[in-house]
Amino acid sequence: MSSWLLDGVWNAAEVRDEHRSRAIGPSLDHTEWREIHIPGHWADIDPPLTKNGPLTYRTTVNNDPTPDGQRRWLKFDGISYQADVWLDGAYLGDTEGYFAPHTFDVTELWRLSDTHVIAVEVHCPPTEPGPRRAITGVLQDPSGPNTPNPGGIWRSVHLVDTGPVRIDALRVLCQDATADRAHLRMHARLDSNRSCAADVHTTIDGRVVAEYRITIAAGQNDVAWRIDIPAPELWWPRDLGDQNLVNIEVVVSVDGTVSDTAHRRTGLREVAWDDWTCSINGERIFLKGANLMPVDVLLGRADDEHTRRLMDDAVELGLDMLRVHGHIAPTAVYEAADELGLLLMQDFPLQGVQRRQVRQAAINQASQMVDLLGHHPSVISWWAHDEPFAKPADGSVDQVQTLGLAGRARELATRVQRAVRDQAPTWNRSVLDPIIKRAIEDADPTRRCVAHSGVLPHLPLLDGTDAHLYIGWTDGPISLLPRESARFPRLFRFVSEFGAPAVSRSPAVTESLTSGRWPDADWDRFAECTGTERWQYEQSTHPHLFLDADTWVEQTEQHQSDVISAWVSHLRRIAYTPTGGFCVRALNDHTAESGWGVIDIHGNRRPAFAALRSACQPVVITIDALPATTTAGGRVSVAIHVASDLRHDIEGATVDVDITGSQLFQNQRFVGTIEADASSYIGTITTVAPSEGNIEITATLTTNYGTSTAKTTSVVT
Repeated sequence: MSSWLLDGVWNAAEVRDEHRSRAIGPSLDHTEWREIHIPGHWADIDPPLTKNGPLTYRTTVNNDPTPDGQRRWLKFDGISYQADVWLDGAYLGDTEGYFAPHTFDVTELWRLSDTHVIAVEVHCPPTEPGPRRAITGVLQDPSGPNTPNPGGIWRSVHLVDTGPVRIDALRVLCQDATADRAHLRMHARLDSNRSCAADVHTTIDGRVVAEYRITIAAGQNDVAWRIDIPAPELWWPRDLGDQNLVNIEVVVSVDGTVSDTAHRRTGLREVAWDDWTCSINGERIFLKGANLMPVDVLLGRADDEHTRRLMDDAVELGLDMLRVHGHIAPTAVYEAADELGLLLMQDFPLQGVQRRQVRQAAINQASQMVDLLGHHPSVISWWAHDEPFAKPADGSVDQVQTLGLAGRARELATRVQRAVRDQAPTWNRSVLDPIIKRAIEDADPTRRCVAHSGVLPHLPLLDGTDAHLYIGWTDGPISLLPRESARFPRLFRFVSEFGAPAVSRSPAVTESLTSGRWPDADWDRFAECTGTERWQYEQSTHPHLFLDADTWVEQTEQHQSDVISAWVSHLRRIAYTPTGGFCVRALNDHTAESGWGVIDIHGNRRPAFAALRSACQPVVITIDALPATTTAGGRVSVAIHVASDLRHDIEGATVDVDITGSQLFQNQRFVGTIEADASSYIGTITTVAPSEGNIEITATLTTNYGTSTAKTTSVVT
């Protein structure tokens, strides 16, 4: 078997009806065609050749004819989003989907001459507001309204030789695993040019574990088998054990000669879910996570070194899990997660309200996603559809902003409207999402699939899914968090988005803020750049309260830190009762103007990075927040808890509580044992507020693993 890489300089031109027939033929004058580099996106071409396409790509290849008994394949690792492919003017077929490889049999055509012309017409329609027809791979996010078109041949192109039978797809799934035995589910799709008998050998780390002789027909054949592995070395998340990985090779032979091989690297582990609490190999784990946005909004430009650095940052933060938000990430993400023991929740790249035409494409690509990623032990769940009600086609959310409401009234109107809308059945939620969920579960019965993300509890079951909550941002002040979690515990079973944005320091945002005399800025341009509006900041960091834009930007960064710290501390306090875990809104920014990440697009850490790292320590102390103001002489009472992720009790831990204020100092110490993998109630502190000034309560936890401090302050009135 042989392979040739066809990357490099190709020719391209915008598609025109008058020259389409000549563009795909074996001879063409390239005088008016541009030279471009493959792989790449349209947006990478300088000067721009097109904004939204379509483009025709051409290249000439000189290769020896296919040897007798061999088959030759033209393979595209990734095209965004749709394409028609020709060889020497003969139509090979079409593609749809940006993340899955597409392969065409060119054996017979290649034998006709020594020089061949490959032509590819690529379409990637721009995403418009409202319903969409296709899964384009563009991250649809309110903070990225100016996303460039990702169209193009953005991954490598190959010529591959195989024998008469080719492994068209290979799926490796670990169904269950214990210290005694593990079971793998194997599925292969074999493409044969004739009916024949074939031998299928499976090896693990070079040791043959399964051998089968099968009879296959001409065309595509689905083959499934299972492997039983005694005494396996299990794969564990990073805090629970070693990340043992095994290499699996499947070899298909015909008449004693190897026809094709396929390789996968996987880990043996078992994933289970009890409501929204995850267990790995029987060990319960509270999932501390963040949403991983694309390293670059154009995935083809993602740098492996930058990607690996982001994964290392997640480990440094103390996170257990990342949710790959709205996209299929580069291979480096999944390989690094397997090696580091970082768990991954994987979104199917389907966001926003969809039209009916997307159904079949979504079903096909759901199966392709499992083929591509199912063998990674770090992937613990699938998410079929993200925020199907984020921005309805009827523009109802926009209508709220034109009702003359402002500030808190506008926030409440938006929340009520969303709650009412989520009660009504829709084609997306009632039809499309269950179909995609079923397609994913048919392909992978070993993992959980959530049909839709961010949907509030609704009739008839009043169940809902995970929650996107923005207390501390547009859902009210952060002081509401304890009350809301007590009133609506179902919303806090798994919070997959929370936080607040820090205003980006990108040139475009800075220019919009300094275009007038502060606080009179170009707020329309600011909203266009960042996807956030001035009114959203007025409840927490009102621009009128700051002397200049720089001071305001610094305060938004501090507010982001405070909100993330308060959220993580509170969710860890209510761990397992009811919260099974969380995801901060964004680990990283995917555009220069987005400010949701704790790491910006250049890899620089915002102040919220340190706050999140402190809140995610293995053992932390939490304290109830005092109200913003306290009445002089009033009774003050706060509860103290310690959350531990460790798998063993901590003996002899001490908690010192200091209460200070005007002519007030009080100290109290607690000594005892901290329970393993639990949130432990330490005690309640009660005092009387002084007559003036401030009151501050500080709790410090001291163990063999270091110290942790929590503080709360209130102004006495």
